[in-house]
Amino acid sequence: MTVEITDVSRLTNKVIREVERAIVGKRPLLEKIMAAALTTGGHVLLEDYPGLAKTLVAKSFATALGLEFKRIQFTPDLLPGDITGGYVYDTTGDAQTYRFQLRKGPLFANIILADEINRASPKTQSALLEAMQEVQVTLEGETMPLPEPFVVIATQNPIEYEGTFPLPEAQLDRFIMKLSVGYPAPKEEQEILRQRRERQHDAFDLEQVTNSDELLGLRQAVERVHVNPDVEEYIVTLVNETRRHRQVAVGASPRGSLALLKLARAWAAMRGRSYVLPDDVKLFAEPALVHRLILEPDLWMQPHAAHEVITDVVRLVPVPVIRES
Repeated sequence: MTVEITDVSRLTNKVIREVERAIVGKRPLLEKIMAAALTTGGHVLLEDYPGLAKTLVAKSFATALGLEFKRIQFTPDLLPGDITGGYVYDTTGDAQTYRFQLRKGPLFANIILADEINRASPKTQSALLEAMQEVQVTLEGETMPLPEPFVVIATQNPIEYEGTFPLPEAQLDRFIMKLSVGYPAPKEEQEILRQRRERQHDAFDLEQVTNSDELLGLRQAVERVHVNPDVEEYIVTLVNETRRHRQVAVGASPRGSLALLKLARAWAAMRGRSYVLPDDVKLFAEPALVHRLILEPDLWMQPHAAHEVITDVVRLVPVPVIRES
């Protein structure tokens, strides 16, 4: 389906407004997740405390986008086959018709909520890693494509580490962004209570705004957004400065540069522009790069150190002047 760049802003705003019927006061977060959904490989890691509607965010987007949604609760005893599926011996019917039959796992959906992803073993995490990177799974030596679009929204709790398996840097690097939901303001929390009281039940009745074909068309429209060479140089310089920063042991990889490029183009299209501005890049510098840094050992116990590094890098790198046309 062909979608014009001018349609991206209209459709994405409509999707976000629908999601806001369930999620109160979190428009900046919802806009960033929408930008990620407009990119290939736009997987998002939500790290925050329990009860802040991380699951509801993922489910609401799936409903508004008209995509199939599956939730996987990650636990230490979860096996790769539990998420990918596998072949089972079907003994129904006559003995002559017994055969191995494929039963697809929950990964065969458009939006996957990987709840508490760091509770799964590295073996199960690696199965998810192949799905995130290759948009495919391998069962009994056979490679099977996953449905497009395919987006993983993973959650993890920043305060519970007992019984967890920290995500390796290779898997963290596959997430285009790391975001936090944050607590609602008092007035927003009161609005949540008012809506629940008037609704008289927990469930939300959201409507479908678009579908998978139209979302793929939106992605193609984003690919036509122009990026000035000076903006590309600005992206590269930002990422390169993370590798040279005195508090960083290992800086962001080129995948971080690509993430900034993709997100900046998506944001420009969401704003109705056919070109990227440096401000589009700056907006995503922290969420796109913060989880890609390995800090010096003396900073490991400082929770906000990586955020401060990104802030420092953005402040030091000169911003190119791009005239709006």
